[in-house]
Amino acid sequence: MTQKELEQLFSQYGRIITSRILVDQVTGVSRGVGFIRFDKRIEAEEAIKGLNGQKPSGATEPITVKFANNPSQKSSQALLSQLYQSPNRRYPGPLHHQAQRFRFSPITIDGMTSLVGMNIPGHTGTGWCIFVYNLSPDSDESVLWQLFGPFGAVNNVKVIRDFNTNKCKGFGFVTMTNYDEAAMAIASLNGYRLGDRVLQVSFKTNKAHKS
Repeated sequence: MTQKELEQLFSQYGRIITSRILVDQVTGVSRGVGFIRFDKRIEAEEAIKGLNGQKPSGATEPITVKFANNPSQKSSQALLSQLYQSPNRRYPGPLHHQAQRFRFSPITIDGMTSLVGMNIPGHTGTGWCIFVYNLSPDSDESVLWQLFGPFGAVNNVKVIRDFNTNKCKGFGFVTMTNYDEAAMAIASLNGYRLGDRVLQVSFKTNKAHKS
């Protein structure tokens, strides 16, 4: 399923703000996972009712449609769709995403890091770059999409991998369009426990970390 086909499938339920299909960073092959962000929550709810468990035209198996992980308790319009490729496409299916192996628990806002006094980040030209540290070796881009998608429009995610093992080196970057949404994501996700690790999330700066 292409991104255009994804939008055509979901646009009948409301106005789509952003959409993305995840692909393998090495091969470029679709991972079978997509994200849709609607303008209104009720539109997302209707899409879930209408499409979850359904088999779109050309698909070999039903798709799973649900709200993306939302650790902040913030009202979310983000949807996670597990997409299956049709037999006549060059990418086989079904494809599964590694994020299924992670268990997400609600975040507690107690002790939320204050944004006051933080270094103001530079604008990258495409958005605000966020640094995410202490990711597990098995983390991939779908984990970052699932964490940050509920907070707003995400332009890009990147997990930094070891050249030899192709495993995550423990950190990655997320670029978000809107400063306020990026700041909210940082405030909510810094200190968030993902599996057995506590994430460190901040705006990317060029300054070296203090020892």
